[in-house]
Amino acid sequence: MAFVHRVGFVILLFMVSYCMCKRYEPTWESIDSRPIPGWYDEAKVGIFIHWGVFSVPSFGSEWFWCYWRDKKLRPYVDFMNKNYPPGFTYADFGPMFTAEFFNPKQWVDIFASSGAKYIVLTTKHHEGFTLWGSKNSWNWNAVDVGPRRDLVGELATALRSDSNLHLGLYHSLFEWFHPLFREDKANAYKTNYFPTTKALPELYDLINTYKPEVLWSDGDGNAPATYWNSTGFLAWLYNDSPVKDFVVTNDRWGLGTICNHGGYYTCADRYNPGHLLKHKWENCMTIDQKSWGYRREAVLSDYLSTADIIKTLVETVSCGGNLLVNVGPTHDGRIAPIFEERLREMGQWLKVNGEAIYNSTAWRAQNDTITPALWYTFRPQEKAIYAITLSWPSNGSIILGEPKVSQGQTQVALLGYKQLKWEPVAAGGLRVYMPQLSPSEMPCSWAWTLKLTGAS
Repeated sequence: MAFVHRVGFVILLFMVSYCMCKRYEPTWESIDSRPIPGWYDEAKVGIFIHWGVFSVPSFGSEWFWCYWRDKKLRPYVDFMNKNYPPGFTYADFGPMFTAEFFNPKQWVDIFASSGAKYIVLTTKHHEGFTLWGSKNSWNWNAVDVGPRRDLVGELATALRSDSNLHLGLYHSLFEWFHPLFREDKANAYKTNYFPTTKALPELYDLINTYKPEVLWSDGDGNAPATYWNSTGFLAWLYNDSPVKDFVVTNDRWGLGTICNHGGYYTCADRYNPGHLLKHKWENCMTIDQKSWGYRREAVLSDYLSTADIIKTLVETVSCGGNLLVNVGPTHDGRIAPIFEERLREMGQWLKVNGEAIYNSTAWRAQNDTITPALWYTFRPQEKAIYAITLSWPSNGSIILGEPKVSQGQTQVALLGYKQLKWEPVAAGGLRVYMPQLSPSEMPCSWAWTLKLTGAS
């Protein structure tokens, strides 16, 4: 018997060693076989940060340069003609990206208070300006121009010193006006001067220098993944990089890869399918509904309310996704009070209802058949079903049509309050009697979670 135990132990060690030593080949079949590291699915909530030179004009969109110079859209042309002298170039905005009020510890405090578990910072958007001293972006980076600071490094240090947040870095593959990219594009991507001399060296630099736990790729420029050597880079990332065991990546690695290849799927900006997907996915969305970057001309109605954000969070997690909530800081490094308010209020909600969000999985039903504005999550370790209602019932009770209940076994509690009375209904499911509470007695202000145990 002892010999059998020893043999079993040796086999177990072999299996663990084999899993740890698996090598990924530079093919999509092999790359796609890599499991998503568990921490990411457990996290559920992240913060996206769009910050760059586009934060200086802070008008219209983070695509300001492209819309003004390339597409010559009238609002952008008029804005420049009205506010800047003739001959003013986009490069002239660089020294005006000052970041003098950028306080990374303050940022981390806001992000941690939001209840998020990871952040994703735009280290380089399509304009090509890098927020670290990239050797491949000479004189168009935050160390050589403007702040003259390593903004990526400062935020990474603050994050790892003062929080349990995971560090994520966004990187745009292409750049609108880089001459080497434009040359490759004119050659129908038969040449690859830009990836080999600019994009890929920057990616390796980001990984080796800052060791992010999320790498958020974007901006393929309609070029195929073979042009970007995406599978070759990802094979290195998963096999040999300093973050190989815990890094998570998305699906934006070349024309046609989105929603098909890579790590978790993003599918589209502000993607919210409303039903369960077979693959892990993320809903990246904005508090300012019209832009990812900061806009000075935004009005209050442009911003999602806290109720809107929580509704999107509940729907996303119920359908198996993570929510990445975007804010756009100002050119001088401030997170505007309206963004801070929304994030802190989301955190207040998660303090009460986080049990239904973090470490949860999708249940067999996503929303209820009888009460549509009610969404489900599940925690297998506790065998608990969570029903999150987006509106407090006006008649004092709410019907849950999906759970199968048992008298004497099923218990229902309102998170942040206590156990509630319930009764079965003839059509199946149960009617839960909600307590009569004054606003000050409510466990939270926006959506409310019922925890069911002893149900199936």
